[in-house]
Amino acid sequence: MSEVSELSWRVRLPHTTAAVPIARALVRTALTAIEGPAQAAADSDTAELLTAELVANAVEHTPGDEPIELVVELLPAPGGGCQIEVHDGGPATPGDLICPDPAMPVDPWQEHGRGLLLIRALSIACGHRPTPHGKAVWFTLPAVPAQRRPSG
Repeated sequence: MSEVSELSWRVRLPHTTAAVPIARALVRTALTAIEGPAQAAADSDTAELLTAELVANAVEHTPGDEPIELVVELLPAPGGGCQIEVHDGGPATPGDLICPDPAMPVDPWQEHGRGLLLIRALSIACGHRPTPHGKAVWFTLPAVPAQRRPSG
C-alpha cells in the first residue's frame, strides 16, 4: 500500500535487505516528483544515503516480518527541504541521536555504528518518536539553494 500527495509519499517496504535500494530509488523519485516551482528540494544524494541507513537499521534491529514504512515529505516554502521518516514495529529507541562524547575514542576497525553518526552530522534535525505500532526515526534536510542545484 502506498499513498502519494502533492507534498508527501508514504510507502510500505518489505522487512528485508531488498528494502534498502528500493527506498533509495523511492526517495530520489519522490524528491524529483514533488518538487515544484514554489518548492525548494533537498539534496537527493544525502537524502538517499541517510534513508538507506535508517532502512538498514530498521531491517537489522527489528524482529518480525511486518513491513517498514517510508514517509517522504517536502517541507513548504520559504524554507523548503524535506523530512524523511522510517517507521518500524520495534518499540526500542534507536542508538544515540545526539552528539557523541568527543572524549570517547572511535575504533577505526568497527564495521557498524556509523549510520546514526552520519544522520546527526548531515541533517539539520533528527530524532525518533513512538508510534501506535512501534517507532518512527526521522531526519530533516534543508533545501539546496537554487544557485547550487544542478541545471537541467
